[in-house]
Amino acid sequence: MSLSVNTNISAIDAYNNLNATSNNMQSAISELSSGLQIQTAADNASGYVIAQGLNVQANGLGVAINNGQSAISVLQIAEGAMNQQVSILQRMNELATQASNAGTANSSSLAADQQEFAALQNQLDQIAQSTQFGQTALLNGSYQSESFQIGAYAASADQVVVSIATMTASAMGVAGASVSIGTASAAISAMSAVQSAISYVASAEAVVGATQNQIQAIIANDTVSQQNVQSAYSTMVDANVAQAMTKFSSDQVLMQSGIAMLSQAQSLPQLLLKLIP
Repeated sequence: MSLSVNTNISAIDAYNNLNATSNNMQSAISELSSGLQIQTAADNASGYVIAQGLNVQANGLGVAINNGQSAISVLQIAEGAMNQQVSILQRMNELATQASNAGTANSSSLAADQQEFAALQNQLDQIAQSTQFGQTALLNGSYQSESFQIGAYAASADQVVVSIATMTASAMGVAGASVSIGTASAAISAMSAVQSAISYVASAEAVVGATQNQIQAIIANDTVSQQNVQSAYSTMVDANVAQAMTKFSSDQVLMQSGIAMLSQAQSLPQLLLKLIP
């Protein structure tokens, strides 16, 4: 190596190495202090894009799980009301069966049975009109083709469409004066109508129950998917603290030796003075 006063190649090399070490230390400090190995696109452009996509998916799945739980709440409210209606219909069937016993029924007993029967008919409609989730009616026939977003993306596969059958006395076929137990013969007809209504409500309730089970299965799958996506995101974005600390310690040693060597390199031109007589 030639000795030169105007250009100190050794000092330049030492400075460049020291500058690179300083940049590495700054990166390590940022990584350790934030806990992230990818903070901006400059850290890893392709990794940043992938990480943002994973974050979108994980966040979407979290909201989808909440949406699914809301859907289950809607269906549970509807199912609970339907259970009450089935209980009412069972009592109506008892009354109709009792009134149809012409051998013992009389006008007074028939009138008493009819009074209770009519009150139960009205109660069926009261339940149908008052059952709500918040301000949304569930059983009056208006809850049709309502969609729930139960996935992370805007795709039909990530949605469940729910419809709830109309649960009024008219829809069941047991409404008003057309179905009564005021006479033994009318009670016979009422028995058939009420039993058909029980089958109608039971079928509608079975659809609600099946939909609940479907959504619960989707929630379980979303929960597992969210966990795995978050794990993938963490592997890509979160800092490996042990590895980063090892690198930081190495850079500290290089920084100290770099400063010492730069100081030595800067003093080399002074040695040339000894060559001057």
